[in-house]
Amino acid sequence: MRNLEFYAINFMPYPYIPPGEEVESRWVVLSNKHYDPKLGHRCYEHYLEVNIAAERLGFDGVLTNEHHQTAYGGMPNQNIAAAWVAAHTQRIRIGVMGNILTAHSNPLRVSEDIAMLDVMSGGRIISGFVLGTGMEYHSYGINPATARERFWEAHDLIMKSWTEPGPFEWAGKHYNVPYVNPWPRPLQQPHPPVWLPGTGSLETIDQAAKRRYTFMQVFSPRKAIAQAAKRYYEAADKYGYKADPQQIAAAVQIYVGETDEQARREAEPHLMWYFRNGLKTPTYHLAPPGYMSIRSLENILRSGAHGAVNMWEMTYDQLIEEKWIVVGSPKTVIESLEELTDEFGAGRVIFCGEWGAMPKWMALKNMELMAEQVIPHFRPPDGKPVWAREERAAPLTITELAAQHGKPPPPMVRMDDVGLVNSTVAHVPELLAEARAGDGDR
Repeated sequence: MRNLEFYAINFMPYPYIPPGEEVESRWVVLSNKHYDPKLGHRCYEHYLEVNIAAERLGFDGVLTNEHHQTAYGGMPNQNIAAAWVAAHTQRIRIGVMGNILTAHSNPLRVSEDIAMLDVMSGGRIISGFVLGTGMEYHSYGINPATARERFWEAHDLIMKSWTEPGPFEWAGKHYNVPYVNPWPRPLQQPHPPVWLPGTGSLETIDQAAKRRYTFMQVFSPRKAIAQAAKRYYEAADKYGYKADPQQIAAAVQIYVGETDEQARREAEPHLMWYFRNGLKTPTYHLAPPGYMSIRSLENILRSGAHGAVNMWEMTYDQLIEEKWIVVGSPKTVIESLEELTDEFGAGRVIFCGEWGAMPKWMALKNMELMAEQVIPHFRPPDGKPVWAREERAAPLTITELAAQHGKPPPPMVRMDDVGLVNSTVAHVPELLAEARAGDGDR
């Protein structure tokens, strides 16, 4: 049985910008004079509606994503988008892919945001931690040379804040917090699942395997996905365990049509917007000095992953041949995804099926064909997503909460002339009279 989980993502781009050949970059320096907030409002309504459709269609999860100062992605705060999705769905997993830890002066803000989202959503959050693209370091004025050590210190602080009771002091090299004591605590214990997205950095893959986190290879040619999966399995062996396929997630641009020809007709203009407009980024923005190790840079160059080639110069046929994208009939898409499970041992697919100014009907059609004709091929006969097979982390109804957990501890307050009383019943005269009679200090 080939098992794959499917997580839907869109980057919420702002498509109404000049063609790629007319600008230096889509990131950092593209003037925000091109942004019309009224059009932006319409874009958000569109993208969020598509995101919440993922639950009805049976995807395993929906992901949000952080980027800054770019038309490529409209989520400078992906936690807000995740909260919106959580408020409009009931069970589907919600992955925040992810918080750029080095963009925060105090990592506790990430700890609090994710814990709050987890409690609000009923325990549905997946927490992605990312180093961020090189462009973010330009936009936020961050020193890339110390990025990785600050990232891991921030990670360690967040994980300790979720798993150990506070208050405690954190005195690190980059962060000093006298009182670490975040409220609320995550609903999922000991903490929400953690994913590490990346382009194939050797250090990131190794650390993901060491901690048994899911490594998510972002959009790359198929050979880069193969290399990342191989390195993860080898690293897991080094750390003394056999990796589970669910620890390997591959992000893939996918469009499903009735036939290969019709799929291309519908997808090609929007995919080319993504590569030639959305991803137009000079190398000096993408990889500032010190951003990655020499070993990792060499590995990325060998794999042809994001950053190794000028993707905005590639033709559609090149993108198909190197499997940056999968476009075709359900049969064609199934055959391509089988390669991920059979040859690479991947257990999760990040489905990106909307780009540029693709109309909403087309984005939903793509998702519906995936749900009806592709995803069932990779599931047990009942077709259920993972969240339909799992017990919800938090009771869905008040009756379940009362039956399973009983009454919460009484919130006691000292009232004048009465003493300590349960504030939830202090307004009932008969019970308050009992407190006056001498039971107020119980």
